[in-house]
Amino acid sequence: MAYKLRIATTALAVLSIAYPALADDDRIVVGFATAESGFMEAYDKPAQEAAMIRIEEINAAGGLLGKQIEVVKADTKSDRAEGAKAGLSVLDEGADIVVVSCDYDFGSPAALAAEDAGQVSFFLCAESIKAGIQGVGPHSFSASVLAPVQGATMAEWAFKEKGAKDFYRLLDTWTVYNKGICDGFDWMMPKLEAQGAKLVGEDTFKNEDASIAAQITRIKSLPKEPDAIMLCTMMPGAVSAIKQLRAAGINSMILNGSGVDGSYWLSAVPDLSNFFVPVQGSIYGDDPSADVNKFNATYKAKTGADPSSQYVYPGYVMIDVWAKAVERAGTTEADAVVAELEKMKDEPTLFGTRTFTPELHHQNKARYLIVETKAGKPGVVGEWTLSEPVPMEALLK
Repeated sequence: MAYKLRIATTALAVLSIAYPALADDDRIVVGFATAESGFMEAYDKPAQEAAMIRIEEINAAGGLLGKQIEVVKADTKSDRAEGAKAGLSVLDEGADIVVVSCDYDFGSPAALAAEDAGQVSFFLCAESIKAGIQGVGPHSFSASVLAPVQGATMAEWAFKEKGAKDFYRLLDTWTVYNKGICDGFDWMMPKLEAQGAKLVGEDTFKNEDASIAAQITRIKSLPKEPDAIMLCTMMPGAVSAIKQLRAAGINSMILNGSGVDGSYWLSAVPDLSNFFVPVQGSIYGDDPSADVNKFNATYKAKTGADPSSQYVYPGYVMIDVWAKAVERAGTTEADAVVAELEKMKDEPTLFGTRTFTPELHHQNKARYLIVETKAGKPGVVGEWTLSEPVPMEALLK
């Protein structure tokens, strides 16, 4: 009898390990396993605040599937081990979707916990292809746009719209994000070279380098100054590199990725001009969409501050597309929601269209606004959508 009881107890234990607790059909729960402390808070908090604005809008309009969306939170403390715990915590509280940090490395532990439980996860604004199917699994998505799209967009726009012909590639090897920007640039350059563009040089540096004097010397030794420098970097080292390039008298267009959007750092490079970045929406009050400018005002009213960069916006997009998928599926059941997300092609959102496929839960093509900083003041000067999506082999480079 005791033997049979032990078998039954063991079987129950196995079942409890193998299968997550069933979701409560009377609730719809969004779980944020994000950084509320540590360095990642600066990235996660603004996007999460934008996500909350969309949740409040949905609830005010009657909710999702006739139910109010509830929110549960757990702090990853900007630590990967804590991230896994945070993911499990919000799942234990019934999360139907687990929202994770803006960075693949710091968001993936919580996303993997969601994947193990068979639930949907969404990275707030990660821009590595690994933030999705390739690095987590079939239930994982990102709300932002891949870094290679940024590099490819800036190269094509500079050539087509600004007449840049001679390009110089300067890569900060610190992060996968930086390398991704240059991967997109590398994919685009042969296409532009076939139309008359030329890569006149390339070099690397490290984000923590106090000086890039050697790299500057090599740029200045060229027969003529390049029309554009593709600077694949991010904060904090970006400020030093940009400042040194301009102090050396190099006046080429500087192209960069979205990671340097924002005016918070511009006082360190007084009167910076001829500097360009791609953004999903403008924080400067000049977005061509009245709805985006209205969102910015709403964000300030709720948080007491203007959006700090374009990385606020993917949080809003993430809740928007997930909620649409839930409505269309008629359920929060993960596989059904994923199937609806994967049907989205050029799905309109407040910050540009979104497309997901069974092969890619990220954006390999997107409409970007182009922001120019001129005499120290950033503003929108145009927009660009890549002529073709960045292919998988370039994304996986």
